[in-house]
Amino acid sequence: MIRQNGSPIEIEQSRNKPKEHEMAATAKSRVRPLDNAVMRIIQLAGRGAAPSRMAREIELIISEWEQELGGEIEPTRERVDGLHEMLVSGVADAEEQVSDVDRGDPAALRQAQTTLAGLTTCRDAALRWLERHG
Repeated sequence: MIRQNGSPIEIEQSRNKPKEHEMAATAKSRVRPLDNAVMRIIQLAGRGAAPSRMAREIELIISEWEQELGGEIEPTRERVDGLHEMLVSGVADAEEQVSDVDRGDPAALRQAQTTLAGLTTCRDAALRWLERHG
């Protein structure tokens, strides 16, 4: 028992509480696969990853989904189709950002163009998978 401001406060034992790493794993498992994929791509784009690296990430994500879903094509296709739709939207947004960048700021322009190129290669990688598994 601990006293705070003169009033007794009981501290609950922590043995029944989940450990921090268990909570992180539980939270991660609740993240939708598409949301997780998008977060991974956003992180790569934010670090200025090369477009080829971003396309490889899409291939890795799809491979993980195939394994997770036991090689079932239809549920994998649904996820890839959803990812492709998000990437199409992302490319459109990135194109708009490139057109809005101040041409007097070469670093910002280069970053916007790299992001656009990366998202375009991601979109194309997802589309290639969809075409192969049409």
